[in-house]
Amino acid sequence: MNPFTAELVVEGYLNGVRIDSFLEKHFRNYTPWRLQRIVRAGMVRVNDEPVRLVYRVGVGQRVTVRLSEPPDKLLRSQPRSLEILYEDPWLIAVNKPPGMVAHPCGDFQTGTLANALQAHLDRETTHPGLLRPGIVHRLDRLTSGVILVPKEHLAHRRLSIQFQQERVSKTYVALVDGVVPNDRGVIDFPIGRCPSGRSILASCRGDAVDRQQSRTRYEVLQRFGDHTLVMAKPATGRFHQIRVHFATLGYPVTADEYYLPFGEVRPPRSKPVEGGPAAPPKAFMNEEEDEDADESLINEGMDEGSPGGDGPQNPAAPLLRRHALHARQICFTHPITNEWMELSAPLARDMQRAVDCLAERAGATPVEIA
Repeated sequence: MNPFTAELVVEGYLNGVRIDSFLEKHFRNYTPWRLQRIVRAGMVRVNDEPVRLVYRVGVGQRVTVRLSEPPDKLLRSQPRSLEILYEDPWLIAVNKPPGMVAHPCGDFQTGTLANALQAHLDRETTHPGLLRPGIVHRLDRLTSGVILVPKEHLAHRRLSIQFQQERVSKTYVALVDGVVPNDRGVIDFPIGRCPSGRSILASCRGDAVDRQQSRTRYEVLQRFGDHTLVMAKPATGRFHQIRVHFATLGYPVTADEYYLPFGEVRPPRSKPVEGGPAAPPKAFMNEEEDEDADESLINEGMDEGSPGGDGPQNPAAPLLRRHALHARQICFTHPITNEWMELSAPLARDMQRAVDCLAERAGATPVEIA
């Protein structure tokens, strides 16, 4: 395959940076070392003049680069069917399924959304690795819903600034245990790190570490016998904010694997022992759905039964083997066109099934999520 040649124009915020740093912003799958080799090989010109590695670019200059070497930090490309909600040359938004990690981390180095998106972007270019998905916000592995991913560096930068300045509006749908009495309200408990030593958890308790102001607005969509379907809009972006806020209020998200009512945290799960109790029946599932559920359990590394581990079965647990939280909508200013964008994702099938079943039990018609 012939080397790829690109022509770039220096953006204002990159004025004065070294040529290799400028190229690193545009070609995120290349290491600085590899780009420096390309510059030293004479493959980079600025306004048709060859440049040395110490050259610093100026705003508006035209940079031509011949990528004579392949990218050397390419994400593993793993084709997978994606539910694409929106796509243009700068952005892509997908409805992330539950059980999929957003980006390689820890024990999850493959099979992530970023791996699937890398495969998708490679199909849009003549050479693999010219584009790299940029994760500017994340959803928990078991949370489903809309996630926004920029394709190139300028969109990535501007979207990151919007998130940092809390100018992005996000709306979630959650199914919680118990009957929330007020039709709407605001939860404003400060959130910090859980002091139990399990550093991945958050807490609103007074002994939480580094507590920060946190605010979640909510509205009740529908009440069932022992559950409530709510719409939640976090005004701040704290770790596990919606899950921690509703649990602290006394209404934990259904099937939450960590957070219990009123600030309690579920103890670590014990490993199943030989001869232990049998798994509970998979009620309310037909054969096709049952096969899908088994596959999701394998993918998520979870035991059958209550997602929270040992303890009493939640009435919705046969329907949900992950916490009932879905990122319904994200609203933001398009980083390139400045157009106001509102992108929505339909409820994941498992969560919709749980809502339908609870509504049927309560003799009600499930509310339509607009």
